[in-house]
Amino acid sequence: MLKDKAMTERPEEKTLAELAPANHECRLCGYVYEPNKGDSKGNVPPGTPFSELPDGWKCPVCGAKPNQFVSIGATNAPSGFQENLNYGFGVNNLTPNQKNLLIFGGLALGFLFFLSLYGLN
Repeated sequence: MLKDKAMTERPEEKTLAELAPANHECRLCGYVYEPNKGDSKGNVPPGTPFSELPDGWKCPVCGAKPNQFVSIGATNAPSGFQENLNYGFGVNNLTPNQKNLLIFGGLALGFLFFLSLYGLN
């Protein structure tokens, strides 16, 4: 009984990627509406969530209505929790794309160094 009460009083913790505004993709043409950028063609200022788009707004590429869009989640947001961002060597602040670039770029650089050993003759 006490366990259930504690779970209902404490808000559910969410990651920064879950708290960031979600992007929406048009199912017809693939256009992605990013709330942080807005829509300059439709006079939608940056920071406008998809749910607050003006009436009559349509996809700037194909003219589809908002009901043709699906949520694809947030991009360019760190994937961890706010209290964990200061740990490590700063990699917790990186977005998933930046982490991929760091990891696979490091592997490629290491492979190039390995191949350069053949030129030591």
